[in-house]
Amino acid sequence: MSSLRWQWCTLHELSAAELYAVLAARSAVFVVEQNCPYQDADGYDLDALHLIVWSGAEVAAYLRVIAPRAKYEERSIGRIITSQSFRGTGLGRELIARTLARLDTGYPGEQVRIGAQARLQAFYESFGFRQVSAVYMEDAIPHIEMLRAAPTPPSAST
Repeated sequence: MSSLRWQWCTLHELSAAELYAVLAARSAVFVVEQNCPYQDADGYDLDALHLIVWSGAEVAAYLRVIAPRAKYEERSIGRIITSQSFRGTGLGRELIARTLARLDTGYPGEQVRIGAQARLQAFYESFGFRQVSAVYMEDAIPHIEMLRAAPTPPSAST
Protein backbone atom coordinates (compact mmCIF):
# COMPACT_ATOMS: atom_id res chain seq x y z
CA MET A 1 0.00 0.00 0.00
CA SER A 2 2.96 2.30 -0.53
CA SER A 3 1.25 4.11 -3.43
CA LEU A 4 -1.43 5.48 -1.10
CA ARG A 5 -1.46 9.14 -0.10
CA TRP A 6 -2.81 10.07 3.34
CA GLN A 7 -4.41 13.51 3.63
CA TRP A 8 -5.70 15.26 6.76
CA CYS A 9 -7.71 18.34 5.79
CA THR A 10 -10.73 20.48 6.36
CA LEU A 11 -13.52 20.47 3.82
CA HIS A 12 -12.47 23.93 2.65
CA GLU A 13 -9.02 22.63 1.67
CA LEU A 14 -10.44 20.18 -0.87
CA SER A 15 -10.83 20.98 -4.54
CA ALA A 16 -14.23 20.49 -6.10
CA ALA A 17 -12.99 17.25 -7.74
CA GLU A 18 -11.63 15.92 -4.42
CA LEU A 19 -14.85 16.76 -2.58
CA TYR A 20 -16.84 15.06 -5.33
CA ALA A 21 -14.65 11.92 -4.99
CA VAL A 22 -15.21 11.82 -1.21
CA LEU A 23 -18.97 12.24 -1.49
CA ALA A 24 -19.14 9.64 -4.28
CA ALA A 25 -17.17 7.13 -2.17
CA ARG A 26 -19.39 7.70 0.87
CA SER A 27 -22.50 7.31 -1.28
CA ALA A 28 -21.14 4.13 -2.90
CA VAL A 29 -20.67 2.48 0.50
CA PHE A 30 -23.51 3.83 2.62
CA VAL A 31 -26.29 4.35 0.07
CA VAL A 32 -25.62 1.89 -2.76
CA GLU A 33 -23.83 -1.07 -1.10
CA GLN A 34 -25.87 -0.94 2.08
CA ASN A 35 -29.08 -0.10 0.18
CA CYS A 36 -29.77 2.66 2.66
CA PRO A 37 -31.09 5.99 1.44
CA TYR A 38 -30.22 8.65 4.00
CA GLN A 39 -29.19 12.29 4.19
CA ASP A 40 -25.38 12.26 3.97
CA ALA A 41 -25.05 16.04 4.14
CA ASP A 42 -25.76 16.24 7.86
CA GLY A 43 -24.08 19.55 8.71
CA TYR A 44 -21.02 18.05 10.41
CA ASP A 45 -18.63 18.05 7.45
CA LEU A 46 -18.07 21.80 7.40
CA ASP A 47 -16.29 21.86 10.75
CA ALA A 48 -14.88 18.31 10.75
CA LEU A 49 -11.33 17.19 10.18
CA HIS A 50 -11.25 14.69 7.32
CA LEU A 51 -8.78 11.87 6.72
CA ILE A 52 -8.74 10.71 3.12
CA VAL A 53 -6.59 7.90 1.79
CA TRP A 54 -6.05 8.43 -1.92
CA SER A 55 -5.05 5.89 -4.54
CA GLY A 56 -4.48 8.25 -7.43
CA ALA A 57 -7.74 10.19 -7.74
CA GLU A 58 -9.75 7.39 -6.08
CA VAL A 59 -10.76 7.42 -2.42
CA ALA A 60 -9.41 4.19 -0.93
CA ALA A 61 -10.57 4.98 2.63
CA TYR A 62 -12.06 7.88 4.53
CA LEU A 63 -13.30 9.12 7.88
CA ARG A 64 -14.10 12.37 9.62
CA VAL A 65 -13.35 13.62 13.11
CA ILE A 66 -15.98 15.78 14.78
CA ALA A 67 -15.15 18.17 17.60
CA PRO A 68 -16.46 17.67 21.13
CA ARG A 69 -20.00 18.91 21.79
CA ALA A 70 -20.78 19.12 18.07
CA LYS A 71 -22.45 15.71 17.88
CA TYR A 72 -21.52 14.02 21.16
CA GLU A 73 -20.02 15.34 24.35
CA GLU A 74 -16.73 13.73 23.31
CA ARG A 75 -14.71 14.05 20.12
CA SER A 76 -16.04 11.49 17.64
CA ILE A 77 -15.11 9.73 14.44
CA GLY A 78 -17.57 8.69 11.80
CA ARG A 79 -18.46 8.12 8.15
CA ILE A 80 -15.72 5.49 8.22
CA ILE A 81 -15.31 3.70 4.90
CA THR A 82 -12.90 1.49 3.04
CA SER A 83 -13.78 1.42 -0.63
CA GLN A 84 -14.71 -2.01 -1.93
CA SER A 85 -11.53 -2.61 -3.95
CA PHE A 86 -9.35 -1.95 -0.87
CA ARG A 87 -11.14 -4.19 1.61
CA GLY A 88 -9.25 -7.09 3.10
CA THR A 89 -5.91 -5.27 2.80
CA GLY A 90 -5.69 -3.98 6.39
CA LEU A 91 -6.33 -0.43 5.22
CA GLY A 92 -9.38 0.02 7.47
CA ARG A 93 -7.38 -1.06 10.50
CA GLU A 94 -4.56 1.34 9.56
CA LEU A 95 -7.10 4.14 9.04
CA ILE A 96 -8.43 3.76 12.59
CA ALA A 97 -4.96 3.26 14.11
CA ARG A 98 -3.58 6.43 12.48
CA THR A 99 -6.63 8.41 13.51
CA LEU A 100 -6.45 7.33 17.14
CA ALA A 101 -2.70 8.01 17.24
CA ARG A 102 -3.30 11.55 15.94
CA LEU A 103 -6.10 12.15 18.45
CA ASP A 104 -4.03 10.76 21.33
CA THR A 105 -1.19 13.12 20.39
CA GLY A 106 -3.24 16.19 19.50
CA TYR A 107 -5.88 15.85 22.20
CA PRO A 108 -4.28 13.91 25.07
CA GLY A 109 -6.60 12.85 27.84
CA GLU A 110 -9.74 12.93 25.68
CA GLN A 111 -12.18 10.09 25.09
CA VAL A 112 -13.47 9.23 21.62
CA ARG A 113 -17.03 8.15 20.83
CA ILE A 114 -18.39 6.40 17.75
CA GLY A 115 -21.80 5.30 16.58
CA ALA A 116 -20.77 1.95 15.11
CA GLN A 117 -22.63 -0.64 13.13
CA ALA A 118 -23.23 -3.41 15.67
CA ARG A 119 -21.64 -6.02 13.39
CA LEU A 120 -18.31 -4.18 13.74
CA GLN A 121 -18.25 -4.24 17.54
CA ALA A 122 -15.30 -6.66 17.83
CA PHE A 123 -13.28 -4.64 15.30
CA TYR A 124 -13.66 -1.45 17.34
CA GLU A 125 -13.12 -3.27 20.62
CA SER A 126 -9.68 -4.24 19.28
CA PHE A 127 -8.85 -0.50 19.43
CA GLY A 128 -10.06 -0.12 23.01
CA PHE A 129 -13.64 0.96 22.36
CA ARG A 130 -16.36 -0.47 24.59
CA GLN A 131 -20.10 -0.60 24.04
CA VAL A 132 -21.94 2.10 26.03
CA SER A 133 -25.48 1.92 24.62
CA ALA A 134 -28.15 -0.58 23.77
CA VAL A 135 -28.48 -1.56 20.12
CA TYR A 136 -30.47 1.04 18.20
CA MET A 137 -31.59 1.26 14.61
CA GLU A 138 -30.12 3.95 12.42
CA ASP A 139 -31.12 3.95 8.76
CA ALA A 140 -32.47 0.39 9.23
CA ILE A 141 -29.04 -0.90 10.38
CA PRO A 142 -28.34 -1.99 14.00
CA HIS A 143 -25.88 0.39 15.66
CA ILE A 144 -24.27 0.84 19.08
CA GLU A 145 -22.48 3.73 20.66
CA MET A 146 -18.94 2.90 21.69
CA LEU A 147 -16.51 4.89 23.80
CA ARG A 148 -12.72 4.72 23.95
CA ALA A 149 -11.26 5.93 27.20
CA ALA A 150 -8.39 8.36 27.08
CA PRO A 151 -5.13 6.42 27.07
CA THR A 152 -3.18 6.43 30.29
CA PRO A 153 0.00 8.46 29.86
CA PRO A 154 3.17 6.49 30.44
CA SER A 155 4.48 6.90 33.96
CA ALA A 156 7.73 8.76 34.37
CA SER A 157 10.72 6.68 35.34
CA THR A 158 12.19 7.53 38.70
